[in-house]
Amino acid sequence: MDGIDAALVETDGEGLVNPLAFMFFPYEPDFRVRLRAACARALEMHAPARDALIDAVEQESTGLHAMAVHRLLAATHTRRDDVAVIGFHGQTIAHRPDRKWTWQIGDGATLKAATRLPVAYDFRSADVAAGGQGAPLAPGYHRARSESLGRPLGVLNLGGVGNLTWFAEDGRWGSFDTGPGNALIDDWVRTHTGRGYDEDGKVAASGMTHDNVLLTLCDNPWFDSPPPKSLDRNAWDIGALRGLSPGDGAATLTAFTAETVRLALTHVPPIGRLLVTGGGRHNPVLMAELARRCGVPAEPVEAVGWNGDALEAEAFAWLAVRVLDGKPLSWPETTGVPQAMPGGRVA
Repeated sequence: MDGIDAALVETDGEGLVNPLAFMFFPYEPDFRVRLRAACARALEMHAPARDALIDAVEQESTGLHAMAVHRLLAATHTRRDDVAVIGFHGQTIAHRPDRKWTWQIGDGATLKAATRLPVAYDFRSADVAAGGQGAPLAPGYHRARSESLGRPLGVLNLGGVGNLTWFAEDGRWGSFDTGPGNALIDDWVRTHTGRGYDEDGKVAASGMTHDNVLLTLCDNPWFDSPPPKSLDRNAWDIGALRGLSPGDGAATLTAFTAETVRLALTHVPPIGRLLVTGGGRHNPVLMAELARRCGVPAEPVEAVGWNGDALEAEAFAWLAVRVLDGKPLSWPETTGVPQAMPGGRVA
């Protein structure tokens, strides 16, 4: 919920991937407040339904995405006629595959009208309707980008939620959510310091991990359930840390994120190398905790020439081309869907 990632990519939706540009557009603080309120409203519902607040936030969000497209094209001197499609993921406000629904707000038709470009959107619904988790969807892109890298390999995305794509030496692969990524750390730091996130892990570095609280956080059957699996950003809260100092709470939650990755690795073949993407890779305390707990080298994806800030946006450009071509966006190994599943809609 920090802002919009926009990437310009040349790709065939297969192995040809040429990232051209990337920009980030942060949300204004007052919009983030409205977005969090929309998420809270969605989590109260038994299924997606019309709601005045959510509808208003959706239209505002779509307008911000249109602005992002225009600014990206202007900054890169790209003619609109040279763009084949926009991959518009939208904003997840609730994710409940256990109830056969997932909810991303963002009006594809409105974005199409505002940009006068085809828009691929609604990437997850078909997978969930077919019995899949609907997430994560970036693993196909991770596979396309990593074909030339050695195996075994793990690609760990630490956004709000953590997710792992793994590649075994024998050609097997898969993906699943690992647990909270940065979401709980961000929530804790925002509540106790007023900052949006723990820059460079400084708050965590000032405190100590409370192992008893860490054990309580890890005492959840979700971690024992076999993948593929996914979860909502709000599946955990910071109530278990009540009474801890800001530093101790941040340290404990940082350890929790790293420990969930260790638990995730118990479900997959041995990984020789862990490439980390997403905002979490900027946190040196978290990266050190990952390497210590998981027992494998944890490196930012920049070590292999990728842009970890751009990777998710690039993935949805790649997926948008696959939507146009009717190719699968998810597989049994990545979301648990019964068979390779195309999806998405085009405005």
